Amino acid sequence: MSEKVDIELFPMKFNGKVSAPPSKSLSHRALICAALAHGKSVISNLTYSDDVLATMNALQHLGAKFEKQDDTLIVKGLKKIRPSNIKIDCNESGSTLRFLIPLFSLSNKKVVFTGKKSLISRPQTIYKKIFDEDQNLFEVSEDEITINGSIKAREYTVKGDVSSQFISGLMFALPLLEADSKIIIDGKLESKSYIDLTISMLDEFGIKIKEFNDGFYIEGGQTYHAHNYHVEGDFSQAAFFLVGGILNGIANISNLDHDSKQGDKAIIGIIKDAKGKIIYTENGFITEESSTVGSEIDLSDCPDLGPIVSLLASVSTGKTVIKNIHRLRIKESDRVKTTVETLSKLGANIVSDENEIVIIGKPALTGGVTVDSYNDHRIAMMVSIASCVCLNSITLTNANAVTKSYPNFFVDFQKLGGVYKQIEE
Repeated sequence: MSEKVDIELFPMKFNGKVSAPPSKSLSHRALICAALAHGKSVISNLTYSDDVLATMNALQHLGAKFEKQDDTLIVKGLKKIRPSNIKIDCNESGSTLRFLIPLFSLSNKKVVFTGKKSLISRPQTIYKKIFDEDQNLFEVSEDEITINGSIKAREYTVKGDVSSQFISGLMFALPLLEADSKIIIDGKLESKSYIDLTISMLDEFGIKIKEFNDGFYIEGGQTYHAHNYHVEGDFSQAAFFLVGGILNGIANISNLDHDSKQGDKAIIGIIKDAKGKIIYTENGFITEESSTVGSEIDLSDCPDLGPIVSLLASVSTGKTVIKNIHRLRIKESDRVKTTVETLSKLGANIVSDENEIVIIGKPALTGGVTVDSYNDHRIAMMVSIASCVCLNSITLTNANAVTKSYPNFFVDFQKLGGVYKQIEE
């Protein structure tokens, strides 16, 4: 589904079992650490989604070498940061861009980052401020970002309510500088779970980050060490199918670690709070059709769950209030706007303001309309799951958006009972 694809989704009932795809968040982090490590690392259980391929492409320009073997990747780490190409295409991957800007800066050369317009237009004010303070170049135009000059070993102050990707980006690069650094968090740190994932991955590859009351201490002069790493299943993606089972039928999702540090594991608690039936298996979860109720949901640590929990709330009895939604506005689409518009078209009673999405549940959605993915993978997946609670079929345009993170989404959707057909032009 790499080319533009429109599909018709039909009312269905979930019934089946699939394995959750590898975590995209952990895949990015493992690739970066392995690329920076001296020697050879093996990353297993890897899916080559558009975002993961963007990170691999960028790291090759940094000097890393890769050998693909099905879902296993052999990584030969770089010896020195020396970009071979001054133009790095990040496609639409925010993780690729924000994780790698500090690393590429260490070359102390001019580097240009390109990508889809929706990526380049995302806020970069944290890095802009950092580069300006060190009198380095950080220039944003309509379709590219240009940097020149290395980040320094020093104390950084970063607001806690911005994307955690900026903090992770600094954490990958700062240990390679000679002197020590600190990252001070101004205010409450949102998406803390993503920072924890970064610190944990760095530790796997021999890099130590020390946490203190309001920030992090990064010792300089550290070295990444080669390490073999198996990527665990992705709660962000599994959340769609877990909710599908709750809405209509049964879904058995394996390859999920009950003790995972992924922030989107919050979907388990959200389902429980809504009175959904969820069963723990040895290596995953089973969800069963349930009469769910409205609740209050805080997305500050799990913004990617916004679309699918909004769908869950749309057919739950009573009122649901979804809080801390501001981070949804700066994703592949403005996910507050696109979620509300899409679910409204499907028949949901949903409204939003600056800070909240409010939903009054209905027994079912109507469907019978054409909606677009807005080229946003999570909107495309939400609409697909919505087909199980719609009275009529749905036409989804640009369904190929799922390849950004989950190329096999529609394969697994069919395994679980999903019914769709491609619309031929």
